[in-house]
Order: sequence, then structure tokens, then C-alpha cells
Amino acid sequence: MELLVCVINQEDKLEPVLSGLAELGVAGATIVATRGMAEHLPADTPVLAGLQDLLTRSRPEHTMVLSVIESDATVERAIEMINNVLGNLERAGTGILFTIPVTRALGLAGSPSSGLD
Repeated sequence: MELLVCVINQEDKLEPVLSGLAELGVAGATIVATRGMAEHLPADTPVLAGLQDLLTRSRPEHTMVLSVIESDATVERAIEMINNVLGNLERAGTGILFTIPVTRALGLAGSPSSGLD
């Protein structure tokens, strides 16, 4: 069981990602509007000086999708689908995706026994 975390930088990609997750049998996800740290730091912050071009192209608001997925196979299919929908996460500014192992989860939709034995 893993927590899939995906930050989507393009607003028009959210619906296809959510539809794709539903098609894979993912029962639910939480969607959170987020902002990057660059939006809160002064423009002359030294660490950002070399990233000015990237910052001027990026959107201040992003969408984070969080979903606990029980099946490892479904996690792998979800990662592949999201990578395809977003257009290759290896490209800068596309988005971020990572997973975190989950050892226990309560309250998952359609799952009476969600803890690991």
C-alpha cells in the first residue's frame, strides 16, 4: 500500500489524471490547491537568482493529488498513466510524482481491512 502524491502544474491535466485513476479502480483521492515556495520568497533571494527564467514561466498555483492505493500493480499503472497524461515528468515544469509506503490506513473507501497484518 502506498500514498501516491502528484503535483500537477497544468490545470487542464487534472481532470484526465482523475479520470485515469478512476479507470484504474482507484476509489478516491484528495485534491489540494498548492503554491510553490518561489512565490513566497523575494525575487532577489540568491538561491533563486539562477532560476529566474524558470520562475517567470511557472504558474504560482498547482494542484496536488493524494491517494492511498492498496495494490502495487495499480500504483505502477497509475504512475505510468500520470506520466503519459502530464507529458513526461522528466521535463522541468511538468509536475512532481512520488510515493510513500503506507503501513496502516483507516477509512479507505470500499476497504474494510486496510491495515497490514
